[in-house]
Amino acid sequence: MASVLMDIQQLEKKYSLGGGFPQNRPRIVRAVDGVDLQIFEGETLGLVGESGCGKSTLAKLLMRLEEPDAGSAYFKDQNIFTLSAEALKAYRRRVQMIFQDPYSSLNPRKTAMSIIAEPLTVHRMGNRQQNREKAVQLMIKVGLSREQSKRYPHEFSGGQRQRIGIARALALQPALVIADEPVSALDASIQAQILNLLKDLKKDFGLTYLFISHDLNVIRHVSDRIAVMYLGRIVELADKNDLYETPLHPYTRMLLMAMPSCAPGKKKRDMMIRGEARDAGDPGCSFKNRCVYKIAVCENTQPRLIRYQGRGWCACHRAGDN
Repeated sequence: MASVLMDIQQLEKKYSLGGGFPQNRPRIVRAVDGVDLQIFEGETLGLVGESGCGKSTLAKLLMRLEEPDAGSAYFKDQNIFTLSAEALKAYRRRVQMIFQDPYSSLNPRKTAMSIIAEPLTVHRMGNRQQNREKAVQLMIKVGLSREQSKRYPHEFSGGQRQRIGIARALALQPALVIADEPVSALDASIQAQILNLLKDLKKDFGLTYLFISHDLNVIRHVSDRIAVMYLGRIVELADKNDLYETPLHPYTRMLLMAMPSCAPGKKKRDMMIRGEARDAGDPGCSFKNRCVYKIAVCENTQPRLIRYQGRGWCACHRAGDN
């Protein structure tokens, strides 16, 4: 069995949204609410959920772009939230990120070669000529050419800009790459090219991915295991085949029911959707207001993420009943 690369324990991040009048109380949003998750070396762990569920906040926490309110995350037995400045710099060599927007994540005043070489310069990995040559080689590796190395971001298409972002993420030879919706801003035909490129690079560089998306078709294509997130919590975690064939959590079923399919004659799962998401601070299950299977215990007791008959992990009081 592969060793654990990242071990996330009871991670929390809250934001306070204040009102415009004195009588309005601040509203607390639990963007990440007690997340427990392990990422194994060499795997692609898919993280899926609707917009606003906390996926990107979790990514920012793991990159140390945000600081948690509670919890820990161990990267090879080191808690990343207690690292010294020097140790944090070393950590960021080992963990890199591919951002969602392939244009705003690139410096418009720098050439493609300079953008890719910048991490090497910051971390003092070689002299200027060596770093430039490595940047060019990475451009070729991701499907660009040497002749394009002196072009600026606005001279590339969206898919090409994302290839530059991927090359930059690989420059420091990271162990873990966090891909936050890396294809959501691209056309469908380009999405397939980028996804296949990421799969090839994983083999060539021995990478581990945390792949974040709201698109279940994309997640299924790239992932080994899938974690489903709802209102800041992991509600289901399973091997991708188990999750798609026998989902345990009602929210997972709801997501799968909403998936578009081109398969003729394919029957959709029949599940009624109702209600709105619960308010922050309400007791009980986070999905109770939208769940057709809820029982009395769901009103006041938040279900724990527990293993279900060796099939996977689920946070539901009625896991597998329906």
